[in-house]
Amino acid sequence: MAIAGEIADDLPAAVSNADLVILATPIFTFERYFAEINGLVRSNCIVTDVGSTKVLPHRWASEQLTKGAIYIGSHPIAGSEQRGVEFARDDLFVDARCILTVTEATNCQPVRALKRFWSALGCFIETMTPTEHDRVLANVSHLPHVIAAGLVNASDPVDMKSAGKGFLDSTRIASGPANVWTDVLLANTDNLVEGIDRVVTELAAIKQALKAEDRQAIEAFLDGARKKRAALVKYKIRKKELL
Repeated sequence: MAIAGEIADDLPAAVSNADLVILATPIFTFERYFAEINGLVRSNCIVTDVGSTKVLPHRWASEQLTKGAIYIGSHPIAGSEQRGVEFARDDLFVDARCILTVTEATNCQPVRALKRFWSALGCFIETMTPTEHDRVLANVSHLPHVIAAGLVNASDPVDMKSAGKGFLDSTRIASGPANVWTDVLLANTDNLVEGIDRVVTELAAIKQALKAEDRQAIEAFLDGARKKRAALVKYKIRKKELL
């Protein structure tokens, strides 16, 4: 199977006859691309993206796509910390969750069309507002990346050579490309700062329990996390998002 059926030499050739345009570039390039394709695409063309934040893209689209193109955000929750065509998989989107972001002004018909597109690739579809999306993803995606990076940065390189699978599992996402993740974090700062504050509160609590040698508090801290994660795994298995 070919990687691409057709390759365009320039932006007008790539988008002028398209029914659907998908931006798969770093988030802070979106504003420029919206401005460049405005007027190049047909008035009923759906413009979407696969970025990890959505408030800023929706704002940029409302400002730049002024000639009839329809913007709807897409966020397929798929892939890994790796990037590049050598890591491509034909089953990437099978049984993956894909979040579409819409506003009160979004027309239902293009939303249905975009749902059909992602569903045909194997995705389960969920719809959110841009604000809700960025709040939720800050907690379950962006914050874990920061914590994983912080754990690696706080660890001695010599000590890490003795690490087992647990350390590697806990820090896998820290291997993601720094330039891409810098964009993600800067596009969702308020939500991310709130999440960091919550984690700091939890760490302060376990620090205090350790200092006090409070066995009951330590066990409650660990068991609470164990039960919450067990419930999450059970839910993901039931939804067929985890085998």
